[in-house]
Amino acid sequence: MNKPQTVLDAPTRLLSLDFFRGATVAAMILVNNPGDWGNIYAPLEHSEWNGCTPTDLIFPSFLFIVGVSIAYAMGTKKLDASLHRKTLLKAFKRALMLFGLGLFLSLFPKVFTNPVEAFETVRIPGVLQRIALVFLFSSIIFIKSSEKTIFKIIIILLAIYWALMTFVPVPGIGYPNLEKETNLGAWIDRSLFTEAHLWKLSKTWDPEGILGTIPAVATGLFGVLVGVYLKRKDIDAATKISWLFCTGLATAALGLLWNLQFPINKALWTSSFVLYTGGLATMMLALCYWIIDVQQYTKFTKPFVVYGVNAITVFFVSGLIPRILKMISVKTKDGLEISLNTYLYSGFQNNFSPINASLAWAITFVVCWLVILWVMYNKKIFIKI
Repeated sequence: MNKPQTVLDAPTRLLSLDFFRGATVAAMILVNNPGDWGNIYAPLEHSEWNGCTPTDLIFPSFLFIVGVSIAYAMGTKKLDASLHRKTLLKAFKRALMLFGLGLFLSLFPKVFTNPVEAFETVRIPGVLQRIALVFLFSSIIFIKSSEKTIFKIIIILLAIYWALMTFVPVPGIGYPNLEKETNLGAWIDRSLFTEAHLWKLSKTWDPEGILGTIPAVATGLFGVLVGVYLKRKDIDAATKISWLFCTGLATAALGLLWNLQFPINKALWTSSFVLYTGGLATMMLALCYWIIDVQQYTKFTKPFVVYGVNAITVFFVSGLIPRILKMISVKTKDGLEISLNTYLYSGFQNNFSPINASLAWAITFVVCWLVILWVMYNKKIFIKI
């Protein structure tokens, strides 16, 4: 272990940010790849509707990290107005690529077997698509606005979304509501995309819909402000940690208070959800920052850092692998033809109870990717999107 830094000696690059990003992506892969969707431990499932499980914290934490990363990656470019156009053009290209990768995941593998049907039924919203939009709008606002203005924009976005969802009557329903199929966001998504292009498990609403992207941008901007604060060189590390913990705690408490009127809900990405998860993410990053970057306890970080430096790449490719495994056919000893995915999973089913087999499969998937990413990290292979 290295000698801890002094409070005025905090690093300019955050290893803790890579660690936090990696832990978040590893958690994403874990919850997205159970062996059996019918057998999942409760903490690894999303809340049915209102409320918040540990799994519900993953995506907002990632968008929060996107915001923090923007502050670090674009901070110096913001100071030079001549670089604004080039910086924003690069951000737009990256957002377009992320959005395209998300659409490709939705199209694959049907686009190769029945392209007409694939495009007629492709889900347009999605996780990577939301990341793309949050990254783009957060980048624009960061480059063109002061920190005080960004803070005001967050408040405005959360207030506008709350007002739209709780006061605007839903066409065809006649009253504002927060139910799955009849809320304003669901109506907008059905009207613009049609049911054929929404989340396949519902077809009438989408958890990454258009209206919910408004507060999701606020989540990204929350991370931007935290990143700007962490970068300040006129404040010692101990003071930063104290303020971030207090701010995170107060924000999460505000989210819980707002929950009484506007329920915490990941699928709707309610304003209370933004405050609650943003507060928790702030405290978590502050803890990681203190342990890893300031005290320099770093020996345990590498397994998550290797995930963090290739985060989007592993998320995208890990989404392709299960689809590919289902495309490959193998024959059993009995002569039955099944997918390679089913064949491999049967080994877990034969050795564990149904719910533990499902978890063991997910953990194995994460560990396999850890091995791959570890090799990539050692060979300095970092794929930037």
